[in-house]
Amino acid sequence: MYQLLTQTNSCFCLSCHCFSSPSSNFSKLPKELLLRIFSYLDVVTLCRCAQVSKAWNVLALDGSNWQKIDLFNFQTDIEGRVVENISKRCGGFLRQLSLRGCLSVGDASMKTFAQNCRNIEVLNLNGCTKITDSTCLSLSKFCSKLRQLDLTSCVSISNHSLKALRYSFPNLEILSPFPLTCNEKKITDGCRMLETLNLSWCDQITRDGLVSLCRGCHKLQVLCVSGCGNITDASLTALGLNCPRIKILEAARCSHVTDAGFTVLARNCHELEKMDLEECILVTDNTLVQLSIHCPRLQALSLSHCELITDDGIRALSSSTCGQERLTVLELDNCPLITDVTLEHLKSCHRLERIELYDCQQVTRAGIKRIRAHLPEIKVHAYFAPVTPPPSVHGGGQRLCRCCIIL
Repeated sequence: MYQLLTQTNSCFCLSCHCFSSPSSNFSKLPKELLLRIFSYLDVVTLCRCAQVSKAWNVLALDGSNWQKIDLFNFQTDIEGRVVENISKRCGGFLRQLSLRGCLSVGDASMKTFAQNCRNIEVLNLNGCTKITDSTCLSLSKFCSKLRQLDLTSCVSISNHSLKALRYSFPNLEILSPFPLTCNEKKITDGCRMLETLNLSWCDQITRDGLVSLCRGCHKLQVLCVSGCGNITDASLTALGLNCPRIKILEAARCSHVTDAGFTVLARNCHELEKMDLEECILVTDNTLVQLSIHCPRLQALSLSHCELITDDGIRALSSSTCGQERLTVLELDNCPLITDVTLEHLKSCHRLERIELYDCQQVTRAGIKRIRAHLPEIKVHAYFAPVTPPPSVHGGGQRLCRCCIIL
C-alpha cells in the first residue's frame, strides 16, 4: 500500500506486471455504478484493487472513493509526499483525514494538502510533532469548512494559531490542544460552536486564558485540562458560570483547585457525567457533598491521590441520586483516609461496576469480600502488600540461607 501511495505517475502497480483482467460482465457496468461499488471499500482494499488492471486502477484511485482516510496503521511509513499525493488525487472529495501518529509529516506537505483539499471537515493531526503554526495558518487560509481539528501533542502550536483559527472556523466543534496564553475575550468569538476542547498538558495555558475561553464557549460539553498546572478556582468558576452544558471534565493534576471552585461548578453544571480529579490534592469531602446535591447524572468519578477524602464524603455521594441510580465507576487509589466504612456506604450504589482501591491502606480483604457479596458483578481492583516475614529465630545474629544452615 505504501508504494501505491507514494507513486506520482499514472501506474500504481506494485510490480511490473498486472493481474488478470476483471470479469467482462463486471466491466460492462456503468462507471457511476462501479464507483459506487468501490466506495464501500477501505483504503487497503482499494490499493489492492488498483493493482488488478488499468481499468480497476482508475476506478480504485478515483478521488470520490477517498473521502475518508485513516493512515494510523501506516504511521511509521507516512512521509510528507504521501500526504501531498493523496491531496492531489482526492482534491475536493476528501472530507476526513487522520494522520494520527505520523511523525514525519510537516508544514510543507500540509500546506499542499490545505491548498488541494479545501472541503476537508475533519482533520486529525494528533502526535504530528513537526506541525507548527504554519500549518494552522494554511488551514485557516484555505479550509473554511473545517469543523473538527485534533492537534493533541503538537507541541509547537502556539497562541498565534488560536488567533488564525478564530477567524476561519465558524463551525469548529473540536479543537485540541494548543497552548492558550492570551486573555483577550475577542479571540474566543469564533469558538461559540465549540463543544469539545482538549488542552491537556498545555503548560502555557493561564488562568486568564481559560477564563476568557469559557466566556465565549457556552456550548462546551467536554473539557480536558489535565496537567495544566496554572488552573485555579477562577477557571472553574468561569466554567461553571458560562458553560452549564459541560458533561465531562478532566482536571487531573490541577493541584491548585479547591472546593471553592468545584462548588461553583457543581451548583451550575447539573449535566456533569464524568469527572477526573486525580491528584487534585486540595479537594475535600465538601466537593463530594456539592456533587451529590447538584449533579444527579454523575456516572464516573476519579479521586485517586485526593488524600483529604474520607468515608464521610463517600457517604454523601453514595446516598445521593447519582450514587444510587447513576454511579458506575469510582477511583479511590491512594486515598489513605478511606476505610472499610466506605465500602459499606457503596453497597447502596446498585449500578456500581468498578472500584479502584490501590494503596488504600485501611481497606481490608474482608471489606472487599463483603461488598462483592452484596454486589456480585462489581470489579474491585486493590493491592495488598505481602505480609512482612517474622523475625529470625536466631535473633540479631547473621542470617543464613537454609543450605548454609544444613552445611
